[in-house]
Amino acid sequence: MNKHIDFYFDVISPYAFIAHKKIEKINKSKKILFNYMPILLGGLHNLAGITPPAFNKFKMANMKNDCDLVTKKNDIKFKWNDNFPINSLHVMRGYLLIRKELKYDYINKIFNSYWVDNEDMTKQENINSILDQLKIDQKFFFDGINNEKIKDELKNLTNDAFNKEIFGAPTFVANGKIFWGQDRLEYAIDETIN
Repeated sequence: MNKHIDFYFDVISPYAFIAHKKIEKINKSKKILFNYMPILLGGLHNLAGITPPAFNKFKMANMKNDCDLVTKKNDIKFKWNDNFPINSLHVMRGYLLIRKELKYDYINKIFNSYWVDNEDMTKQENINSILDQLKIDQKFFFDGINNEKIKDELKNLTNDAFNKEIFGAPTFVANGKIFWGQDRLEYAIDETIN
């Protein structure tokens, strides 16, 4: 049985994008299973009483700088999105809605569209393009993300994360221990394999 790490993420987070790209490289070895755990970061911040960096000009400037440094160091294609921050509610619900075998490709395309191609993922035509590439019916998708079951599932996952004392994204949970931030991925891996 594969050892696993829970990866709490929201596409709105540039650091979650960086973590996802690091996971892509690690997954080539197939030794660790990463469970992608979608949350709504804005909702989590509200529960934790946290003001996001996007609303503090000093933190925002540092975050942009930091993301450039980290992505260059790790050879990850990256462009700060001109539309940051967006409401990621629909794309995160979409992750829960679609079939298991499409989830990875879906979230990878969403991440790349937002954090590499500088697309506005609140625009329906940009989401439609990804749905078409994955052969996901647009009516099924847009009806489904407004389904109460899907709405509740994302709320519950966010609340569960908060109850575990998770307060940001990305967060990794390995052996019941919390590791916050893309730069803590290696520590989570060490916890899993040791």
